[in-house]
Amino acid sequence: MTKKADIGLIGLAVMGENLVLNMESKGYTVAVYNRTTDKVDKFVNGRGAGKNFIATHSIKDLVDSLEKPRKVMMLVKAGAPVDALIDQIIPHLEEGDIIIDGGNSHYPDSIRRTKYVEEKGLLYVGSGVSGGEEGALTGPSLMPGGSEKAWPFIKDIFQNISAKVDNNVPCCDWVGQDGAGHFVKMVHNGIEYGDMQLISEAYHIMKEYVGLSHDEMHDIFDEWNKGDLDSYLNEITRDIMGYRENGEPLVEKILDAAGQKGTGKWTGITALDLGVPLTLIGESVFARCLSAQKEERVQAAKVLGSPIKKFEGDKKQFIGYIKDALFASKIVSYAQGYVLMREAAKENNWDLNYGGIALMWRGGCIIRSAFLGKIKEAFDNNPELPNLLLDPYFKGKISDALNGWRQVVGQAVMSGIPVPSFSSALSYFDGYRTETLPANLLQAQRDYFGAHTYERVDKPRGEYFHTNWTGRGGDTASTTYDV
Repeated sequence: MTKKADIGLIGLAVMGENLVLNMESKGYTVAVYNRTTDKVDKFVNGRGAGKNFIATHSIKDLVDSLEKPRKVMMLVKAGAPVDALIDQIIPHLEEGDIIIDGGNSHYPDSIRRTKYVEEKGLLYVGSGVSGGEEGALTGPSLMPGGSEKAWPFIKDIFQNISAKVDNNVPCCDWVGQDGAGHFVKMVHNGIEYGDMQLISEAYHIMKEYVGLSHDEMHDIFDEWNKGDLDSYLNEITRDIMGYRENGEPLVEKILDAAGQKGTGKWTGITALDLGVPLTLIGESVFARCLSAQKEERVQAAKVLGSPIKKFEGDKKQFIGYIKDALFASKIVSYAQGYVLMREAAKENNWDLNYGGIALMWRGGCIIRSAFLGKIKEAFDNNPELPNLLLDPYFKGKISDALNGWRQVVGQAVMSGIPVPSFSSALSYFDGYRTETLPANLLQAQRDYFGAHTYERVDKPRGEYFHTNWTGRGGDTASTTYDV
């Protein structure tokens, strides 16, 4: 009798191909299918030759080759292609079978798809997969959510193929209902945008303002990677600084126009919908948008000028300040991301394990860093922690870094170096710890022109008032609106 496969995968692009190789290396038999079927043959006769793969040339063949309950994983382009593929798979499945979306789907789509698939008597999992090509092959971070009844059937496979930390603890656990897995992956990607922008701003300051060479920056990033800033993104930045093409730093030959696939934008839009001040990640998305306006920026530089005042002073001390600014801003980025997860959990009735999420991000994923262990400790110590900035460890680290952080933002602004993420992080920190903000004037303005009402400091919260500011208006007030 022909052995059945433990799981099937549709989509043999970079991530799919490497993920099935990972599964097979852990002892699983994997059925593979691709819409362009010659890709299947090329794979099983190439990288998959002699291994436990079952090549299939139709969705029916794939499904028929699977052990029950059947587990069909999709790694295809997000959006309409996922919906179309689900509808192609469903007719071949039986009650209790499982469809898994491992792509970068938007979490509202996963909420909708979970309901749709469950109505057909099937189970649905929307799982974030992070780590890129290398992570998929050697151990990614996996963030599954959806139909909880599916978890016992996929748990062993997912946890076995995931990255491991802290004496073989898997960077994978059940996240929550319907779209929770893809939501957490979206926030992960938003934080990734923030981390990358912060590191890029540090590089820009060191190169253009301080005047450091690429060899010097390589050594600095290498040194930083041995302490609080130990992370994958810091590590690869070190490597990029050291990479040469024909003796010249390759990074300087790359056009300064950043691309994006939309997950950072989704994070920002969700934050706006939920009323969460996700300022650093938002600025990181907009920084990419501004970078993409390359031709216009070239013309603007000719019209407006772009002189950068060069640094004068103690370079070693200022590099220490840049490190402080990078670390403190990174704390703010994660703090904002976790506030967003908390508000989304309330909105969608998810029971998210915030410390567990930090553990899932400790290995395999793009934002993996030693820093995440401290986040796990913070939520282990206080599961109801409203903001990471209030945790004693992070409060102390921000306090230690604050002077250097201000020095960097201040000198960058005075010298004409754009630092949107460093400065927005600092403004958020100052705003969060300010007991009285000027929003009282803002509310007065809103009431003046639109009768939007206001609350009073000498009255209980929840009581609203309107003033006839000009003497020409009446007593009728508009309804209040809160995001």
